[in-house]
Amino acid sequence: SELREWRPVVYRKCTDTLWLLLFFLFWAGLMFITGYAVMAGAAERLVLGYDSFGNICGRRNTPVKGAPLSGQDMTNKKYVFFLNSCSLEMQSLKISSVSLCVSSCPQEQLNSLEDLQSFARNNGSCLCVYNLNISSYTLNPKAAELCPTLPVPPSKTFPLFNRCVPQNPECYSKYASVLISMVNEMDVFHRTLSGILAGRDTVIGLSVLALAFSFILVLAFRFIRMLLVHTLIALVVFGLLFVSGVLWWLYYDYKNDPSTELETEKENVKFLLGYAIFSTIVTVVLLSLILVLRKRLQFTVQLFRIVGKIIGRIPFLLFQPLWTFLILIVFWVFWVAVLLSLGTAGTAQTTSGGQVEYRALSGICYMAWYHFVGLIWTSEFILACQQMTIAGAVVTCYFNRNKHSPPPHPVLSSISVLFCYHLGTAVKGSFLITVLRIPRIVLLYLYNILKQKEGACARCLFKCCFCWFWCQKSCLRYFNQHAYTTTAINGTNFCTSAKDAVFILEKNSAKLASISCFGDFILFLGKVFVVCFTVFGGLMAFNYHRELQAWVVPLLMVGFFAYLMSHSFLSVFEVTADAMFLCFAIDMETNDGSAEKPYFVEQELLVNLSDNSK
Repeated sequence: SELREWRPVVYRKCTDTLWLLLFFLFWAGLMFITGYAVMAGAAERLVLGYDSFGNICGRRNTPVKGAPLSGQDMTNKKYVFFLNSCSLEMQSLKISSVSLCVSSCPQEQLNSLEDLQSFARNNGSCLCVYNLNISSYTLNPKAAELCPTLPVPPSKTFPLFNRCVPQNPECYSKYASVLISMVNEMDVFHRTLSGILAGRDTVIGLSVLALAFSFILVLAFRFIRMLLVHTLIALVVFGLLFVSGVLWWLYYDYKNDPSTELETEKENVKFLLGYAIFSTIVTVVLLSLILVLRKRLQFTVQLFRIVGKIIGRIPFLLFQPLWTFLILIVFWVFWVAVLLSLGTAGTAQTTSGGQVEYRALSGICYMAWYHFVGLIWTSEFILACQQMTIAGAVVTCYFNRNKHSPPPHPVLSSISVLFCYHLGTAVKGSFLITVLRIPRIVLLYLYNILKQKEGACARCLFKCCFCWFWCQKSCLRYFNQHAYTTTAINGTNFCTSAKDAVFILEKNSAKLASISCFGDFILFLGKVFVVCFTVFGGLMAFNYHRELQAWVVPLLMVGFFAYLMSHSFLSVFEVTADAMFLCFAIDMETNDGSAEKPYFVEQELLVNLSDNSK
């Protein structure tokens, strides 16, 4: 590395091509799973409900072989009605009563077949089996078998699963007990999917809110001043304390609610306790760090002014997160859609009475894990492409002698270099992050399975492993960024670039570590700000819809997406600062400021960086 010229090379070659080929093969597997999920799954069944004949309520259906009453247009029939709602029984997660799709639930008690006929004519909602004509309700001798058990109690629609729930106290008690048993016996995977589908509008709204917060912070950091830093810290402190208080209050409210019977509600209580404890710990740690580091705020503001000046020369860097965000959103929507289809994958089988049952397919669990690895790897790859693009643009401008005439279109030039030569390097770097994240997820999965059987020693061991993998991932992410910057300069592969970057950094670590540390801490507070206020909005929104929703898991997804969005936007400053520091270290290493070897860095930036590193 000592012999390298350390200047942006003009003639490059493709790097890490085998890793790019491996990524293409991996995505071929994802496409196979997608096709399988689309062909075998039906996510609408999970939330819209379906009748006993294979028709999904609220949509047009295709016929099922051997089921003459399947394939009907149920666009206007959105509610599931059970013929025997007052004496339901459940066997193997199946409710014994025949169910139908109806356009409206009976609001008053119906005591006779004549009442059923009158209700059908007045409301257009037929409560008898589809092949029985309305005019035959009182004439057909089998009407008693094809129509609901009399008297039909008044009912109203239930917010999830679109069921007609009887309001008669005796019937409601029986109906609720069967429904509670059915939901409690569903596995966590399907309960979570139903919660995501039921709260999809809220999740989308909260994601847009996180986007707005992130964009505001990017603009704020561009014109940062001391007052702005103090305001951000005050808002973060307020947000942490407020969210922690709300989480503890909700936990206490749920825990002491006597109507908490459903397994989803019990899971909400457990998750709320975990969130409250985690939020409290984070609050205490961050408040302590803010107290310790408060004297370094002036240096941090100077650092962001330097970064802001560089971004001012490349203004399109501020818009770089937008395309990254759009690509991530498209990918996440695609990923969730495939996941929902996988969760409902099953084959329709007809019974002797012309009814339809759905049997789960084997191998779905393995496909779901493969799909989950695809989420992590692809998300990290997209973020790695953004990091390489920003680093390439900063490198191009830094190693330009004429500061008054910056290179034309540095962002577009960096994108073209990335796609033509260095996609494989981004794939390899993102794969290494994925490899370190998967063991943490597996350990968390095992911890949840064994937490009732293990002792205090085993729990401590699990937590130590979590911390170790987290530290390894954080260190690797830091070195990845510098490896990407080195690739943008020298055009070398990932391993060579990482080795060269380590060589430069170890000779200048004392100078740059403290400056980078305080800058990253302020940026992290910005991410905490976005997550705090997005999660608070989610708490208020989801708390109004408690029934049958595993809403705490969708809330965790919202928090995760909010962090990724804020990270994607604020990483412009983080990556720019890191790339600038590495270029500065290379400049100091390869030049001496003489007429033969002048520095590339501007005098103003040199003075500021030298002062801050003392």
